[in-house]
Amino acid sequence: MQAKGHVFKFGDNVDTDVIIPARYLNSSDPKELATHCMEDIDKTFVSKVQQGDIIVATKNFGCGSSREHAPIAIKACGVSCVIAETFARIFYRNAINIGLPIIECKEAAEGIETGDEVEIDFDSGTIRNLTKGTSYQGQAFPPFMQKIIASEGLVNYINAQQ
Repeated sequence: MQAKGHVFKFGDNVDTDVIIPARYLNSSDPKELATHCMEDIDKTFVSKVQQGDIIVATKNFGCGSSREHAPIAIKACGVSCVIAETFARIFYRNAINIGLPIIECKEAAEGIETGDEVEIDFDSGTIRNLTKGTSYQGQAFPPFMQKIIASEGLVNYINAQQ
């Protein structure tokens, strides 16, 4: 499994309230949530993000409330992966459960900038910054997590096993 796209860079402590503001939680429609993704931290994000693009952040991405709406909004707006130095644990679990690939890698989080073109190999955990010609080693997903992500989430994975 691979992803390739342009980067949107954010800093520390990007919480679920800026990923998808609480005022939009009356909807569970992924397409509707996508239209408001990141709007409280970058009002232009949804007008610029393209299918396959990548979010890079530093520490504690996805902190705050445990709402599944946050990774759903990110995935629904076309983001193929989130790379961060660290993730809030509940966000990490929710992201995998809905099939949004995320990778922890401090060096990549520090070295990749907005606009860089990045390619990720999920099997090996290799992150290549095609713009700068640099590579980073993130954690590879264990095979069972790769299957969950390839199935577009835990529910689909479980249903396919039955």
